[in-house]
Amino acid sequence: MNLLTFTVALLLLMLQQPPQGVLVVDVRTAGRAVAGADVRAEAQETRTDVQGRARLSLPPGTWAVTVSAEAFHNATINVRIDAGQETHVEVELTPRITSEERVIVTAARTERRLEDQPVRIEVIDREDIEEKALMTPGSVAMLLGETTGLRVQTTAPALGAANVRIQGLRGRYSQLLSDGLPLYGLQGDSLSLLQVPPLDLGQVEIIKGAASALYGPSALGGVINLVSQRPLSRQRELLVNRSTQEATDLTFWFVEPPRGNWAFTLLGGLHNQTRQDLDYDGWADLPAFVRGVFRPRLFWENGRGRSVFATFGAMAEDRKGGTLPGSRAPDGLPFPEEIDSRRLDGGTVVRLPAGKDRLLTLRGSMSRRAERRLFGDVTERGARTTWLGEVVLLGTAGRHTWLVGGALQQDRYDARDLPSFDYNFTTPGLLVQDEIGLTSDLTLGISARIDRHSRYGTFPSPRISLLWKPATSWTARLSAGTGFFAPTPFIEETEETGLSRLRPLRNVAAERARSASLDGSWTRGPAEIVATVFGSRVYDPLERRIAGPGAIEIANARGPVRTLGTELLVRYRIEGFLLLATHAYTRSTEEDPQGPGRREVPLTPRNESSLNAIWENEHRGRFGIELYYTTRQPLEENPYRVTGRGYLLFGALFERRFGRIRLFVNAENLGNIRQTRYEPLVRPARAPDGRWTVDAWAPLDGRVINGGLRVTF
Repeated sequence: MNLLTFTVALLLLMLQQPPQGVLVVDVRTAGRAVAGADVRAEAQETRTDVQGRARLSLPPGTWAVTVSAEAFHNATINVRIDAGQETHVEVELTPRITSEERVIVTAARTERRLEDQPVRIEVIDREDIEEKALMTPGSVAMLLGETTGLRVQTTAPALGAANVRIQGLRGRYSQLLSDGLPLYGLQGDSLSLLQVPPLDLGQVEIIKGAASALYGPSALGGVINLVSQRPLSRQRELLVNRSTQEATDLTFWFVEPPRGNWAFTLLGGLHNQTRQDLDYDGWADLPAFVRGVFRPRLFWENGRGRSVFATFGAMAEDRKGGTLPGSRAPDGLPFPEEIDSRRLDGGTVVRLPAGKDRLLTLRGSMSRRAERRLFGDVTERGARTTWLGEVVLLGTAGRHTWLVGGALQQDRYDARDLPSFDYNFTTPGLLVQDEIGLTSDLTLGISARIDRHSRYGTFPSPRISLLWKPATSWTARLSAGTGFFAPTPFIEETEETGLSRLRPLRNVAAERARSASLDGSWTRGPAEIVATVFGSRVYDPLERRIAGPGAIEIANARGPVRTLGTELLVRYRIEGFLLLATHAYTRSTEEDPQGPGRREVPLTPRNESSLNAIWENEHRGRFGIELYYTTRQPLEENPYRVTGRGYLLFGALFERRFGRIRLFVNAENLGNIRQTRYEPLVRPARAPDGRWTVDAWAPLDGRVINGGLRVTF
């Protein structure tokens, strides 16, 4: 009887309660969803899913709803709930500005906060980008080259071409992305790095070590993701720069903030450099170039989890080097070198909610680069076309953040003058990933990908990462992974000499790699220390061999390339002042192609150190000084020396702000360290592979002073 009475009373009580309404809250910051934010209305509380969305069932009335998330200021809004109705609201969170700045990273695909990623990702923030944009407004080469563990290596001194090495590995293994898309191709070439202005970048994300589990066959050595600024407020900026080496830059940055669901940005640039013969030997130490860059970006978001990002890019450049007009090479004949390049690219990222706690992401991109190269009296013309299509489903379930997806890549080269080098590779792949919160201070990340290359076969690429936070100030990460790289005719040596002397690739196996790293960081107040130990092995690495008079070939080396190293970063930041010290040690060896035994990999210095001090005031300007020291490095086939000299570079930057106008002066390499002060750049006789120049082991431009102005309007 008592049970019956209780049941009837409970039913009567429920009937007396008014029907509830549903509150749907979308939490955003800078146009992106904030996952894991707490949404609270008095005693009721929930968390946002991967789409940044949370749902609460509330009785009718006006409710104060508070949204909170780590690294953001709390936000409180008043919402009216009607019975039986669904109410949608959007809350924009503002990041907290602290000495321990937290950022969201996208390179690992799950878009977690940087400190929560089990994969070690290094971030170059907007402050550093702005500083380097004043030094080299037309290129990201200096921005990357002054980052610990990265080295920008000149691959073709006659034309100034260069690529970026990650932790001692060859530059062709580095995957360069723009907003997560391979807009510059699937293989890192020696010019794209020099043709990307940094003015529109919001941050740069770097994954070091084998990352094929994330991005497939082009990421054997690591990933560099150039992330553009998001259109939060109206911006108009013009940057004009001129240097003592007769380089001129004119860059324009335009931002139209959201109107309704749409936003728009535009980057445009014109860049020019005249040929410079600094040692007066008739050979250009700095090539001439004229370049134009144009890149619009379009953003759309409906406020309910659906978004579209689209971009288009166009670049045209004519680059000239080699002997100057009227001059001759040591064989008595002129030897001009030229590269005329044209690139068109486009890409899009579409995000769609796919049910509770799930997000579907569609990515697609295409890039076509056409070139005409001149090596003396030999002309080579060709076009390289790459495209990517990818579908990924991301979700959360308890302690798991998982994704599953598929990708299809194509890499095609059409040689107009040397058709024996034509190729067309297609690579479908499947990928899975799971990040598991084992405990409150331990996160495990597991990634796996399998790719089926149309020529070189099937390659599985697993990767495992572990994040441990034993205390508030301490963080440790352990990562290990594998990768592979599909051979093409384009390696560092052929970037310098062209394909005319190269025999078609035959009986060549794909390069494979294993890498591992252990990172530890300590942070307290304004101080931060980060230390890394890393190692890698590249199996079946490609090498260039002399195949006969005037002929070379690409073949797999007899043994692996082994690399071990350490990195150390010490940062102190307080009240507008930053002190940064870094050191990198790299020991990389390979089989000696000239005989038995092993040798150190050429152009790999064992030690590199830097010290930077910067003062900045948003309303007044900035001042900074920097020092960089590089130890000796082994050289290859250099008739003048077998080891490059160690050298110290130091420079200074000054910027003064007057309202909307900023004036700046930058001085690089004030000690005037220049390779041609110690030895000629040109060989006394042409090398068997066709090269006229020795490798660049030190700066070729010497002291450079540049200055200009930035105008916002």
